Amino acid sequence: MAAKRTAATQWARTLQRSFNALSRASMKAGTQALASGTKALKANSKAMASGSKALKGNANTLSASAKAVSAGAKAVSAGLEAAGLAPAPTRARRAPLEPGFTKGVVISPLGTRSYRLYKPPGLAPGERVPLLVMLHGCLQTAESFARSTRMNRVAAREGFIVLYPEQARVAHQQRCWNWYDTRSGAAQREADVLLAAIDQVCLLEPVDPTRVAIAGFSAGAGMAALFACRHPNRVAAVAMHAGVAPGLADSTASALAAMRGRYTLAPQFGGRAGAALPPLLVIQGTADHVVAPANARLAADAWAAATGATAAASREVRRGQRYPTTVTDYRKRGRVAVTLCEVEGLGHDWSGGASGTRFGDPAGPDGARMIWAFAARAFARQAASSVR
Repeated sequence: MAAKRTAATQWARTLQRSFNALSRASMKAGTQALASGTKALKANSKAMASGSKALKGNANTLSASAKAVSAGAKAVSAGLEAAGLAPAPTRARRAPLEPGFTKGVVISPLGTRSYRLYKPPGLAPGERVPLLVMLHGCLQTAESFARSTRMNRVAAREGFIVLYPEQARVAHQQRCWNWYDTRSGAAQREADVLLAAIDQVCLLEPVDPTRVAIAGFSAGAGMAALFACRHPNRVAAVAMHAGVAPGLADSTASALAAMRGRYTLAPQFGGRAGAALPPLLVIQGTADHVVAPANARLAADAWAAATGATAAASREVRRGQRYPTTVTDYRKRGRVAVTLCEVEGLGHDWSGGASGTRFGDPAGPDGARMIWAFAARAFARQAASSVR
């Protein structure tokens, strides 16, 4: 038994020494691994610190670059918008349109266009009412133009129908009317498509075809004037709001130059078959940086020369806190052939347009009411002449 205990004791001591040796080796290896891990961790920490600094530097550089890109994008957008090439922004909320605002389409041999039509409530059976054709500008639609101008409110109060033709994107990417493209014939074809739209509405709706007026804003203003020159017997009045006179351009390049007040061509207002031009109303803001204000007086002077009218003394008109307006009438034999309204401080916006809409400035005199009042006087003079 003593021998067995001695052998067991020796075996236990040997096992203990082996365990101690293994433990020391393991601890040494573990310590070395821990030291290596600590060094690696420190190295990684330094690398992360360097990376963080680099990342921060990159973030600062990226932020500066983003600001520069944003500023550049805004500048480019402003330039493209002035040229009629920039996309229109989307708006999250829209005010509801008046009841009686419907959609339609005109199909003619020269083209197809959609339109919006506003018919005021309360028309009596068999009643024939005036028609006002409203041509939007670049970056606008028939609906957005109706919202901005608020012409439907005037129509509801005065009892006339409003036709809002809409330019197709296939005809112009930014929905500009091609008022200037007379060299290719696109301008003339669009004017004739508009005539087809008017004829269709006169046939389908309770419209008095002898009381039709046409008005437009920006590119729509140039097209309205061109339409009146091509079809002077179809409209009793025409209104240009911030537009360029026909004849001053025959291509995109000359149109952009004319918008900036640089002219290589002369206005051309000759009507078909010697027909007399209808009365013209010109509304222009003096702070317009898209269409040079000089275009307004040039259009008024040229239209007056074509009709044999001369300018009377200018007068200033101001209503409340709205922008003041310098008004100049051009008369022939006592009748107004042209009225020029230069609105002080108005930019490239619809005068008196709805707040919160693109191309609308509520601080200006009410352009919708001005246009309707001008057209109504023309209708009245026309009626009086037909009675005599």
